[in-house]
Amino acid sequence: MTVELICVGTEILLGSIVNTNAAYLAEQCAGLGLSCYFQTVVGDNEERLTQVLQMGMERSDIIILSGGLGPTEDDLTKEVAAKVCGKELQLHKPSKKAIEKFFAHRGMEPTDNNWKQAMLPKDAIVMENHNGTAPGVIIETKLCKLILLPGPPNELRPMFEESVAPYLEQLTNQVICSKTVKICGVGESKAETMVKDLIDIQENPTIATYAKTGEVHIRVTANGEDKKAALKLIKPVVKELKSRFGNDIYSTEETCTLEKAVADLLIANGLTVTLAESCTGGLLSARLVNVPGISDVYKMGVVTYSNKAKRRLLGVKKGTLQKYGAVSVQTAEEMAKGAAVSFKADVAVAVTGIAGPDGGTEEKPVGLVYIACCVKGRTVVKECRFSGNRDKVREAAVSAALTLLRRCILEYYSEVTFGK
Repeated sequence: MTVELICVGTEILLGSIVNTNAAYLAEQCAGLGLSCYFQTVVGDNEERLTQVLQMGMERSDIIILSGGLGPTEDDLTKEVAAKVCGKELQLHKPSKKAIEKFFAHRGMEPTDNNWKQAMLPKDAIVMENHNGTAPGVIIETKLCKLILLPGPPNELRPMFEESVAPYLEQLTNQVICSKTVKICGVGESKAETMVKDLIDIQENPTIATYAKTGEVHIRVTANGEDKKAALKLIKPVVKELKSRFGNDIYSTEETCTLEKAVADLLIANGLTVTLAESCTGGLLSARLVNVPGISDVYKMGVVTYSNKAKRRLLGVKKGTLQKYGAVSVQTAEEMAKGAAVSFKADVAVAVTGIAGPDGGTEEKPVGLVYIACCVKGRTVVKECRFSGNRDKVREAAVSAALTLLRRCILEYYSEVTFGK
């Protein structure tokens, strides 16, 4: 089956907000085995929305619309969809009650225009909104099925997972299952090259690669008569991916993040960790402390932005800073070793670099970052050259630091176990 995405909102066209809904919905639909061939962004304009909707209904089995379900006059999605489908709007009493309850819980009085959100197309399937006032709507027609979702991501995503995904799964007599293989330390182009032969012959299951910051995810999707049959098709493909990528795979669990995989590795081996950050300014610590249970091993994190802080807190030598500079292999190594010693940690990671937009030179350009990892006295330093703005450089540096930390722990125990 084919699905088409229509995101409604003039603010998206103006660049006032980033359209994260399209990326989320596309990924979810791919996971359900639906083919998405068209995505459209249209402003809050009745005529243009009508044209886009009519065109979509001619070429797609399912259309998912996000946005334009609010209480104001420029929220037109539901009204236009009902008109195009020849459905009249009528008061949906359970939705009106839900809106009343929403405002009462917050000690607020709804305004008259809020009741507009309870006027829904006749015979529509209504999806309750547990995080806002706009209910979701499914309109079934002979041509296709229209799914209307609220625009705010914190409302759209739970509604999709609670109501839309189960609905879409029922539209086929086959069960669709997916498994995501999560890889770090391998670039997107290299990862795709490594699985190109599998992609070229894919039928069922299918394979798709997704680039993340510092990661690549490979999603394997299969359909079968039941879940067992679908998973049976997925298993040998995942096994082949594990054979090809080895330790670069950090998880095949949907909910596992890179920082969780690293935290689990630290906790499982009883390794205490400390972090010394310069250009990342605490972002690395923030990623790790997102993981429940990290307090068992996380000792301390310091942001040593100035040379003085690097010397005083980490014991970086004055001569090292003068001869090689703050952004260098030598400084990164001394930062990591100093952090491990100063804070009595089994593992220490240090990051120093030039995030930009200023401060770069021909020899040391913006995006140059050195990451050092010290595991029980064994230190590795990695040079990285990132592109993009300041935020992208810092985010990429954090992902690279987590990847290096994971690799160094695995290599340490491999060397200890096999006596290398």
